[in-house]
Amino acid sequence: MKKNHREKLQGIMFSLPAVIILGVFTLLPVIYSFYLSFNKVSLIGEVSYDFVGLRNYISALKDPRVMIALQNTAKYVAIVVPAQTLLALLLASVLNSGIRFQNGFRTLLFLPTLTSSSALTMIFMFLFSVNGPVNKLLLQVGLLDSPIGFLNETSTVLYAIIIMNVWSTVPMFMTIYLAGLQDIPKTMYEAAEIDGANAFQRLTRITIPQLVPVTNYIVMVGLASTFQLFDQTYIVSGGSGGPNNATLTLSLIIYQYAFKTFGTMGYASAIAVLLTLFIFVISMILRKFTNEDVTGEGGV
Repeated sequence: MKKNHREKLQGIMFSLPAVIILGVFTLLPVIYSFYLSFNKVSLIGEVSYDFVGLRNYISALKDPRVMIALQNTAKYVAIVVPAQTLLALLLASVLNSGIRFQNGFRTLLFLPTLTSSSALTMIFMFLFSVNGPVNKLLLQVGLLDSPIGFLNETSTVLYAIIIMNVWSTVPMFMTIYLAGLQDIPKTMYEAAEIDGANAFQRLTRITIPQLVPVTNYIVMVGLASTFQLFDQTYIVSGGSGGPNNATLTLSLIIYQYAFKTFGTMGYASAIAVLLTLFIFVISMILRKFTNEDVTGEGGV
């Protein structure tokens, strides 16, 4: 009994630093932000709180700029999450097929993950500039008659950011898929070949079903990260969300109301709470449907 008590105490002591850090830097800010969302906050001089109830939430749901940010974020998520998931699976399958120099290809493909998002954004701003390599290439192959300011046009700037983020996030998910592929027993493929299954049948009957848990994880992580898009749109637009609000996302508008507009910290907190609830609801809905696909019945 003394030994068990000592082991439990040791476990508590080892986990205590992590619990304190999470509590101070994660849990307390979340609770404080939730409290602020019900108040009008003044940060001039002595901080003051004026309770306004649900007024911040109602105003956020009626705010046209919030709706624009929601539309931009939803479009970004709807394109990036499927694209990065499919490309990651495709690249992992190629690298797992036994091609030559696969270790070298893995290293090269993983390099973007090791670079900060700010540096990647600056690189892509150069690539998509009016005189950048992308415009020169499109002019040479005859797809353009004159250079396009991809990052200055309302119709193209968000898609340029989408291309950049897909390129930078695929390597990490590719690595996760690669680990999942290598965990599938080879005997399953050998038995399928003996039964006369072709490559497509092996993919749809073995590979994809076996990778469902990995795919669920990748999609969930992808949803959480894409809904919080901030740094790329901030750098590209200089924090304005332009041109014409084309890069305005929910995270960026939260930043604007919190730190750029006087007296709207509580309003920004309300939008942050709504974003958190939105991500939670979407994740739970997706989790339910993926569990139904796996089990054939309602998920646990």
